[in-house]
Amino acid sequence: MERPVIAALLLAGLFIGWGVGAAYARARRGWKDYQAARRTVPTARRVAWGLIRAVGTRVGVVALLLLGAVAYAAAGPDDDRAGPTPGPSVTPSATREARVGR
Repeated sequence: MERPVIAALLLAGLFIGWGVGAAYARARRGWKDYQAARRTVPTARRVAWGLIRAVGTRVGVVALLLLGAVAYAAAGPDDDRAGPTPGPSVTPSATREARVGR
């Protein structure tokens, strides 16, 4: 009668040990993955900030160029600073036609 009880206890122990061992292996694997990810976070953070800085710089340059273009367009024409405009003048072909038509 003792043998079946011992066999049942051995079987229960093996089953519980298998479950605990699998959970322990999963926990160790998870801890290793966590440590590996934790080591890569500072590098990834530096890369991310570098990319954000590059994009921010480009956006800033484009915004300044657009602001300059709008300011230039809003400044108005330079008509009052320009010299006198040319008046109507007689072209050589017009003088020839005038001579021929006389």
